[in-house]
Amino acid sequence: MPSSSPATYREVRLTRRPEGELTPDHLQVVTFPIPDPTPGQVLVRNTLMSVTAVMRTLMRDETDLPVTGYAPDRPLWGPALGEVVAVNGSDAGLVPGDLVTHRHGWREYAVGDAAEFQRVDPAELPDPAAHLSQGFTAWLGIVRGAQVRAGDTVFVSAAAGGVGTLAGQFARLRGAARVIGSTSSERKARVLVEQLGYDAAVIRGAGSMEDQLRAAAPEGLDAVFDNVGGEQLSAALAVARRGARIALIGALDGQLSGGFRSVIEVDSGSLILRGITVRGLSGSDHLDALPEWTKEFGQGLRDGTLTFPHVRVSGIDQAPRALCDLLEGRHIGAVLVEL
Repeated sequence: MPSSSPATYREVRLTRRPEGELTPDHLQVVTFPIPDPTPGQVLVRNTLMSVTAVMRTLMRDETDLPVTGYAPDRPLWGPALGEVVAVNGSDAGLVPGDLVTHRHGWREYAVGDAAEFQRVDPAELPDPAAHLSQGFTAWLGIVRGAQVRAGDTVFVSAAAGGVGTLAGQFARLRGAARVIGSTSSERKARVLVEQLGYDAAVIRGAGSMEDQLRAAAPEGLDAVFDNVGGEQLSAALAVARRGARIALIGALDGQLSGGFRSVIEVDSGSLILRGITVRGLSGSDHLDALPEWTKEFGQGLRDGTLTFPHVRVSGIDQAPRALCDLLEGRHIGAVLVEL
């Protein structure tokens, strides 16, 4: 371990599985000695880590996701950005000072095999924090899922979140004529329209979602970016025009209570007669698109046609509260913790 590094670090662990609403008491910040990297490993000092809704799902005893869940008395994990501080072995492919992304977040220092850390070119994106955006998911859903075209009327559910705040912007760049977002409050609706380029917003819990969508899109929807499922997806399918493209990106309707299922009733005959396409997407199936997305995202951030809405919370001690606040819908955009 380099002499400049502290002797200990802190990480966030799950104390017990939540059966209902997640509270900070379900998480604990624990101190441990910083480990030395073994041959082929690197030690990274994390500088930023991401807070996402899917973390609640990963706390279940069993999940529907193809990734390792969290276990009591074990550290959480998630996307993080950090700097390599030590390398054991000349064949690791990384050197001290390299900026890397990885999935060993929720701790101040991370150690692991060099292959688990991806070097970041500082010139790719103007703000290093943008490497932790959920922009790839947003871009993928708009470009390959909903296949947004010039003149489209587009609906984005959960539009004020880390994915939705970017999805609406990508839809506009693709030439959408009208972009409608859903959110949970009047305050967020104003931000969507006044700051993030949405033309209109519908509000969950403020009456029938279908009625609100019909009023916002009287001629129907050409493309749908669904990050929620449930009532919002049902409403979007009802308002979709003939030939509409529906991209299923997330299932927040189930995730916020710890699952990843959102069951709705679908009239398959109606979808057939209207020629509607429904497509589920997972980023892991479209890794070939990463270079194109990175180029477009970086250029948009530089020339001002894109912004990266996010909230930064300072200190690992604040991470448990940051996750609870995210799940309660208190923030707009992505949520990051500075370490």
